[in-house]
Amino acid sequence: MLSPTSILVVDDEPDLLENISLPLEVEGFQVHTAPDGLQALEILEDQTVSLILADIAMPNMNGYQLYEKVRENPRWITIPFIFLSARTMDTDIHYGKELGVDDYLTKPIRGPDLLAAVRGKLRRAEQIITTIGQYNFTRNRSDKELVVGPLRIDSEQHRVWLEDEELKLSAREFILLEELAAAGGKVLSPQKIIEATHDYKTDNIEAGNLLRPLILSLRRKLGIESEEIGSVENVRGVGYRLIVPE
Repeated sequence: MLSPTSILVVDDEPDLLENISLPLEVEGFQVHTAPDGLQALEILEDQTVSLILADIAMPNMNGYQLYEKVRENPRWITIPFIFLSARTMDTDIHYGKELGVDDYLTKPIRGPDLLAAVRGKLRRAEQIITTIGQYNFTRNRSDKELVVGPLRIDSEQHRVWLEDEELKLSAREFILLEELAAAGGKVLSPQKIIEATHDYKTDNIEAGNLLRPLILSLRRKLGIESEEIGSVENVRGVGYRLIVPE
């Protein structure tokens, strides 16, 4: 017997937690609840969660902060995230969409609207996971070696050195670095990068969500300070580039 799909609902209002949880449970979903972002993170560490519904204005850790923490963790990158909020200002909605959130529902939330959003995002997440899981990391480049400041990238052997120290990169981290280095300082869009690293075509928002934890992980392994040659720079609203010698 298959386990029920698990949904995490995060809100500091007990009545709203109950009102959101009830229709989901009636539809057969397993529901976990948390009163703030900190407790939500604890649940995510212990439970397998398929989708997150979170309020924005909460104590200890608000919805925006929770979203950023979730997207920093590669294990949680494909979990759909929906904001629940009484805020209806365009600036709030635009900010949530700029972060890359999957959907934004304003209170009061009708049961049919909630269930439609949940089902739609779960289907989309399943499609992404299936597509990405089919990717074969075999890849060749005509240029055997790329050198950017202290970085030396051997495309044939899939090896990278920082000065004289070899770095241990995952397959996707290597392809990401290789793409940025081969671009010679030009800015690459998230869509173009995800097509290379995941063999997956999507829109800019979804590509940004998938790319963000990969960028963070690569930056940590490179250990190169921002604005130094070899560091990965975020060009806001456009994409990413590797800083190269002028």
